[in-house]
Amino acid sequence: MDRAQLPLNALRAFEAAARHLNFARAAIELCVTPSAVSHQVAQLERRLSTRLFDRLPRGLALTDDGHALVPVLGDAFDKVAATLDHYANGRFQQTLNIGVVGTFATGWLLERLDGFASAHPNIDVRVSINNNRVDLAGEALQFAIRFGDGAWHGTHAEPLLAAPLSPLCTASVAQRLRSPSDLPRERLLRSYRSNEWASWFSAAGVAAPAARGAMFDSSAVMVAAAAAGLGVALAPAAMFTRDLASERLVQPFALEVDTGRYWLTRLLSRKPDPAMQSFRDWLLAEAGR
Repeated sequence: MDRAQLPLNALRAFEAAARHLNFARAAIELCVTPSAVSHQVAQLERRLSTRLFDRLPRGLALTDDGHALVPVLGDAFDKVAATLDHYANGRFQQTLNIGVVGTFATGWLLERLDGFASAHPNIDVRVSINNNRVDLAGEALQFAIRFGDGAWHGTHAEPLLAAPLSPLCTASVAQRLRSPSDLPRERLLRSYRSNEWASWFSAAGVAAPAARGAMFDSSAVMVAAAAAGLGVALAPAAMFTRDLASERLVQPFALEVDTGRYWLTRLLSRKPDPAMQSFRDWLLAEAGR
């Protein structure tokens, strides 16, 4: 059937009547008379050469052919409505859902997002914070920014920023730390990546102490605990420059160890749309500054 010849009014009347199983209630929704709805449905039935409803004394009942048509129309009208909802102020608004590991979000991304919004006012960025464990498909995310080695199954990953780890603590704790060999006497705050402290002590040439104490699934929360004087965190200093500048935290040793970096990831099966491409280009440019 030619799209120009689609009986849109009749299809809309049928879809509304099928939801309500009543011409009168469908008419109220469509702001027409019950007879107009009945006429449109009858016209559609003649065009399709089939009955879509059984007319009953107290309402309507869908026939098998009617049941087959309902979900097709419902899905089509929902998609049209969703597309129309994207238009605002004469522009098509695109939605971009991204998942971001919390440390990167608070330490780098959020303070720059306004620049992206100014350059791309038609793209609505929605940020969800995660602890590096993310399901791109299950959470309907176009992108996820996460920390690691870039090897995630079924995922395309582009490197964003290096994030070497270094001990961070309060100034009062740092006063007790003259050399890395002093660290085992302190409370060492841990992330769920259990090898990080061992890697740092190995680079420092110091035997790593047995892992003990509190464990955190977020570097941002772990560093907040360090800032509260609860111990020493091993975290990416580059994500906490404001805390270091204000001396809320100090970095007692210059030694850093590289255990991964931040990556922009998407499903290999998902071809980037224009909104994704715009965000990707902006993000890589910002990271390269």
